[in-house]
Amino acid sequence: MWRQTWDRLLEKHRSATLCTLAAGVLGIIYLFFGFFHMLIFALIVYTGYYIGNKMDRNEPVFPAEDVWRRLMDKWRMFR
Repeated sequence: MWRQTWDRLLEKHRSATLCTLAAGVLGIIYLFFGFFHMLIFALIVYTGYYIGNKMDRNEPVFPAEDVWRRLMDKWRMFR
């Protein structure tokens, strides 16, 4: 019976069901760990996603050459 209910919910209202479940999980995290700890956790997860996405595309994770060039162009007028 529960399986049929879940199947119907996921079939007709997939996004709403998944977002509600995600909000429930975030609510539980908030209750147990606090809001700012949850934000730090989200920042860590996003950083991992960002680094992994860059590595998947074979891009440099931290474009040091571009940053160095931009800094040198900015401070060149003081030479």
